[in-house]
Amino acid sequence: MSDQASKPMRKSAARLGAVQALYQMDVAATPVNEILAQFESHWLGQEVEGTQYPEADRSLFRTVVQGVLAEQRTIDPMVDEALTAGWPLRRVELVLRAVLRAGAFELIGKPEVPARVVIAEYVNVAAAFLDRDETGMVNAVLDSLARKLRAEEFAKGAV
Repeated sequence: MSDQASKPMRKSAARLGAVQALYQMDVAATPVNEILAQFESHWLGQEVEGTQYPEADRSLFRTVVQGVLAEQRTIDPMVDEALTAGWPLRRVELVLRAVLRAGAFELIGKPEVPARVVIAEYVNVAAAFLDRDETGMVNAVLDSLARKLRAEEFAKGAV
């Protein structure tokens, strides 16, 4: 029962870790295998500088990080189109970019996860790092993408 109760937290921790890893890769140009090993051995489920990081669903963590890299040529133009005119993804702050890419990947690559769950999870991740305006942007961009990519979920009478 306690394992079942912690499953959503492990998924949330995986998403948070994936965004941090994507950010780190952007900032330091760290190779993917190195970043995966670093996060899995030193961050996920570990205590770092007095902060206990929750145990993460390592499979989801890897899937999101590797999926964003594999699908980046598909993801970036879609996110660009969903962003406010005049703000291409390359001009977006690095943490925000990592959040948008990870959320977009899950909308494309994880159809078993409801779109609204993906949006809510990445809005929560964004809230850990960004102010309310940027968090609102994450919500708007991912909602726009979800309505295009998963129109059937929104057409089923769900609001």
